[in-house]
Amino acid sequence: MADVHPEALRWIQGQGEEGSSPSGGSGVGLPGKTDTELLDAYSRAVTTVVEAVGPAVVSITVGSAAPAGNGVERIGAGSGVLLTPDGYVLTNHHVVRDANRVQLTLTDGTSLGAVPVGSDPPNDLALVRANGSGLPYAALGDSAMLKVGQLVIAIGNPLGFQSSVSTGVVSATGRAMRSLDRRLIENVVQHTAPLNPGNSGGPLVDSRGRVVGINTAIIAVAQGIGFAVPSNTARHVVSQILAFGKVRRGYLGITGRQRQLSRRRVRYFELPRESGVEVVALDPGGPAGESGVLAGDIVVGMNGHPVESVDDLHRLLSEVAVRDLARLDVLRGTERKNFEVVIGEAAA
Repeated sequence: MADVHPEALRWIQGQGEEGSSPSGGSGVGLPGKTDTELLDAYSRAVTTVVEAVGPAVVSITVGSAAPAGNGVERIGAGSGVLLTPDGYVLTNHHVVRDANRVQLTLTDGTSLGAVPVGSDPPNDLALVRANGSGLPYAALGDSAMLKVGQLVIAIGNPLGFQSSVSTGVVSATGRAMRSLDRRLIENVVQHTAPLNPGNSGGPLVDSRGRVVGINTAIIAVAQGIGFAVPSNTARHVVSQILAFGKVRRGYLGITGRQRQLSRRRVRYFELPRESGVEVVALDPGGPAGESGVLAGDIVVGMNGHPVESVDDLHRLLSEVAVRDLARLDVLRGTERKNFEVVIGEAAA
């Protein structure tokens, strides 16, 4: 019996000419590369990055004053990465939280004391400064350029083990997860590089040796899913801490909860979402209260962007500066109102 599809059969059986394809198409893959060559290239990329960035990764031991003045009690450990030659180290907030003694250990065994500089619990990031100079340091990359499937390398000094390295790929970008204070961390990087205990605060690095994230969590029961706060978020946080000693966040002065809207109301006001944020309580002297917002109002928009949850308000507030003018779109009974609010500063 003659072949019904001889041309397709020839290509499936691997008899097509290398670099060409039938019907003018183009084949995909890496022609001319053997498995050994590809593995060698992968190994070279990883070892080159580790050799370059590894010295900037530190082990962090934290302690607090022991009861009755009995010295210092160790309360935790983690990893961090040096960002400047004069000793500024980025790590997780939960690593150094409640610490009044911080000790850093470099990969060459050098031990340095350090002091907290500032912390940002909503993004689980913190900055400490080592007592040293002329130190190795790593550069922050652009996390917005990350692509799904891209090679990433997690480096840490967990429990004092120098330069513990694991590799994986970016599984997803733009994820969101809850921080320790239950606030939503936006644009989290999900990856498959296994994280060891004590890796928290260590860098996630791309194949060019740039820090693209700070590893912050692992779901132990989810087959090694790792998460990292993106470097662009870290850059903003570090800049705010260095400039103001803290991260300045916008404040409206309202307590709110998500409120489902009736379909009739959604259609009548031509709303893009079916829920908003109901104002449950107001700070009497707060920005929203002074602008005329009342308890019971439902916020459905801010600066032209839809609002359907408290997380939306948090995200939009993070995009405006303190003392900026913002416009709130509010439903009050059968009316739709707009209020101009001068954004305040949230308490630290």
